Amino acid sequence: MKVLVTGASGQLGKDVVKVFQEQGHDVLGYDREQLDITDLQQAVKIVGQYQPDAVIHCAAYTAVDAAESDIDGAYQVNASGTRNMALAAEKVGAKLVYISTDYVFDGTAEQPYHEYDNTNPQSIYGKSKRAGEILAQTLSSKYFIVRTSWVYGLHGNNFVKTMLKLGQEKPHLQVVNDQKGSPTYTVDLARFLAELVQTEKYGVYHASNSGSCTWYEFTQAIFQDAAELLGVKITAKLDPCSTEQFPRPAERPCNSVMEHIAIRTNGLNDLRNWREGLRDFLKEYLESSSR
Repeated sequence: MKVLVTGASGQLGKDVVKVFQEQGHDVLGYDREQLDITDLQQAVKIVGQYQPDAVIHCAAYTAVDAAESDIDGAYQVNASGTRNMALAAEKVGAKLVYISTDYVFDGTAEQPYHEYDNTNPQSIYGKSKRAGEILAQTLSSKYFIVRTSWVYGLHGNNFVKTMLKLGQEKPHLQVVNDQKGSPTYTVDLARFLAELVQTEKYGVYHASNSGSCTWYEFTQAIFQDAAELLGVKITAKLDPCSTEQFPRPAERPCNSVMEHIAIRTNGLNDLRNWREGLRDFLKEYLESSSR
């Protein structure tokens, strides 16, 4: 397959390019310097020249707190940029994979969210990503909307790397224990996307590593696995705290856990448990650090 990837220098984009190439696809990755997704003419021209079978649209405005004050910036990238990629893909008959987020939900549900539950984003980031979903659904006849959560990987900054660093530097750490979700390893998500895009089973998918935890429980696992697998010396004493103790500009969903009904009912391979993904990431991270 010929595959064009936007946001190719980002945390997810880099692993998408790598995984797709390893599986033998012809991959063209673009970062924001090479492809400005907010420029419709440029998007149409680049996609038109390459004639891909699929566009994996990873580029996004992901600064959740900054989006609260940069409303136009968030919508320009997440809404208009997605519209542009959907139109460009549609012109050449390509499939479109739009990476979305758990933030399209309000996080107040008692149970995990289903793919077709009503969305109710509370933050500008969530609202702009939901706008992107609507535009992808409206403008593409071959769309996959893939909502994911709590993403981490080898490239870029993320929660796992931050906690590993702080755990070795700080005597004491407080981590939120009243928000729950499913940590998702970029490599596992990229492998799922590679399987999904070869089908015609279009629609909305929830794709995160299986199982769930709170941020505090996630940190406990990071520290435990880093010590056991990598021999990392963790000095920080870990304490749970509430969301109220850490006010942020953008509201965080209390419950980000998503059911994977679409993966199961379409006979696709579900992502493995988050603990397995975390262990593999930590080994990979150690190897890359010692190179």
